Amino acid sequence: MVRKIFLGMMCCLLAGSLSAAQKQLSLTSPDGTLKATINVGEKLTYSVLYDGKEVLAPSAISMTLDNGEVWGDDAKLLKSAEKQIDTKIASPFYRADSMRDWCNELTLKFKGDYSVVFRAYNDGIAYRFVNQAKDPFCIVREEVDYRFPADAVATVPYVTQGSDGNFNTQFPNSFENVYKSEKLSELNRQRLMFLPLVVKTEEGISVCLTETDLYDYPGLYLVADEEYGLVGVQPGYPKKEMQGGHNNLQMLVTERENYIAKVDAPRNFPWRIAVITENDKDLVASNLSYLLAEPSKLSDISWIKPGKVAWDWWNDWNLDGVDFVTGVNNDTYKAYIDFASKNGIEYVILDEGWAVNLQADLMQVVEDIDIKELVDYAAERNVGIILWAGYYAFERDMEEVCRYYSELGVKGFKVDFMDRDDQLMTDFNHRAAATAAKYKLILDLHGTHKPAGINRTYPNVLNCEGVFGLEQVKWIPATVDQVTYDVMIPFIRQVAGPLDYTQGAMRNATKSNYFPCYNEPMSQGTRCRQLALYVVYDSPFNMMCDTPSNYEREQTCTDFIAAVPTVWDETRILDGELGEYVVTARRKGDVWYVGGITNWTERDVEVDLSFLNDGSHQASLFKDGVNAHRIARDYKKESVSVDRQTKLKLHLAPGGGFAMRIE
Repeated sequence: MVRKIFLGMMCCLLAGSLSAAQKQLSLTSPDGTLKATINVGEKLTYSVLYDGKEVLAPSAISMTLDNGEVWGDDAKLLKSAEKQIDTKIASPFYRADSMRDWCNELTLKFKGDYSVVFRAYNDGIAYRFVNQAKDPFCIVREEVDYRFPADAVATVPYVTQGSDGNFNTQFPNSFENVYKSEKLSELNRQRLMFLPLVVKTEEGISVCLTETDLYDYPGLYLVADEEYGLVGVQPGYPKKEMQGGHNNLQMLVTERENYIAKVDAPRNFPWRIAVITENDKDLVASNLSYLLAEPSKLSDISWIKPGKVAWDWWNDWNLDGVDFVTGVNNDTYKAYIDFASKNGIEYVILDEGWAVNLQADLMQVVEDIDIKELVDYAAERNVGIILWAGYYAFERDMEEVCRYYSELGVKGFKVDFMDRDDQLMTDFNHRAAATAAKYKLILDLHGTHKPAGINRTYPNVLNCEGVFGLEQVKWIPATVDQVTYDVMIPFIRQVAGPLDYTQGAMRNATKSNYFPCYNEPMSQGTRCRQLALYVVYDSPFNMMCDTPSNYEREQTCTDFIAAVPTVWDETRILDGELGEYVVTARRKGDVWYVGGITNWTERDVEVDLSFLNDGSHQASLFKDGVNAHRIARDYKKESVSVDRQTKLKLHLAPGGGFAMRIE
């Protein structure tokens, strides 16, 4: 009997010890749909339920420091605090003039000068580590683990550069690729996947994984493993670099440290976001990347002017019917400026070629270009000049370049070919934004990763690339399906913020007629699709890719494009399915624009206009012509009377679309 009592007491003590060591906390979204359960014990893990269904199985998170300490392992919880956030934030150069930030937050303070913060929104769960230590240290590894309860379908962009299995050779990349959909168990474990990406569970719940508030810290990649999991991988801190790459405008990492980041002071680390929805269109509507980003560092944004850009590079500086040889020269750019001025286009860009090649020196201008003359000529016509800059040419003399060209009257830069997202490069993006803002210059960060919140922190960064944009049709074969990729972008890449896709092609091709043509490129899909992309895609600084000569021949379409705003007071996603179609409505003032695109499947869509105010409205509608399946440029423009009871039925051709303006 004594022995039984003793054993019973030992079991009770052991159970109490385990209970004390393993603490469970929970956090629920404001509407109760999402619930995160956080377990603090030998490992720090979290899991997520959507409407009672498990969408993320227990997934471990941690940070390993260079002193051997591991934040999250055998964590000692000192205290926890929960609060609700419900406020409106301004979003002046984006898809709405303001956004509601509504969530429940749980902060866990641990022994060891660090915290972990969780937030539960109605459309997603996010967490981040926070460092309170004042002494410098290095992070050897961050454990980011997404465990799925079953073999779900993932739609992912693989890194195309580098060798299989050698991640160091894959880290330098342009963050451009079409998506591939495969079961988690079938994903290529030898290739990195960049963010965002989407996993759809067997129950039809979509989980879009991305990150935001990414600064002075390496970007996150994911790799598949055998347990229905996606594991985080990050580039090591650059130890040695050498100048090289595209036209000697890049810095190539030749050796990396055995740590991923240096930390010099207390700081927040990036938010790890899982947008979770049951309806695909709610992915497109998610604002979490913007809401969770660091608020604006700029007190005065009155000088920032979004708008459209007459672009030279895509159309290869082609003009016809002129009496001069076109190319990188003042006569050509004056013609672009005249076109922009005539059509109310805010900017003209001088893309690569205006600075002397292979010098990585933005003070060396080719002899056929007079920047001051062009800036003055454009200013007289109410057009701003934007200059293209290779990364290293901008980085090596950033302050002087910004000072000199701002004094000359240039309005901003398109910086290109960063092609990395290690700690040094994400720090560069923020330093470039801050320096440009100092001289009242806007930025388009081309050749870089997803925005990851920089457009909120520095509103002068109006756009980022990180997308397999229309430039690709200059060289991709017909086997590459740009049209299907287009209807994936809003559900995946656009979740992370605006994109420099560069739409507006006036040469359009059906699936059977398309071929790559570098000098006179064409789009895959119909004319109306190109018009619709100005409504469907978030793009505050929006290129018009085609030549002024083609736009002048297509003045009706040009008038529509020129009138479309690039920033909005309100955005509504009316309908959509990942990879199939999407319909988007946006409002600026009292005017609504609605655009929709489909994949190569022709389809009928019904556009519910119940969002309109009472009364009758007049709509200018561009729709695929009856022969758009044969001749992709075929379209019909008509005037339609509509009201809030209208359910407009439209037929979309293969690769087609529609666009309309409602007064």
